[in-house]
Amino acid sequence: MQKNVGGIDRILRIVVGVALIAATALGVLPIWGYIGVVPLATGLINFCPFYPLLGINTNK
Repeated sequence: MQKNVGGIDRILRIVVGVALIAATALGVLPIWGYIGVVPLATGLINFCPFYPLLGINTNK
């Protein structure tokens, strides 16, 4: 499992993930907002399983 998420992509994933989870926890979004776990996890581990399928690598 090679790192394929880097730089701004990683920061955006973490910010969006935390924002979705926080909004759901505060009651602003319905339960589907916990999907924010996915971008948060991929940002923290620097790997997105869909990037190899699409031929994308944002890690330099």
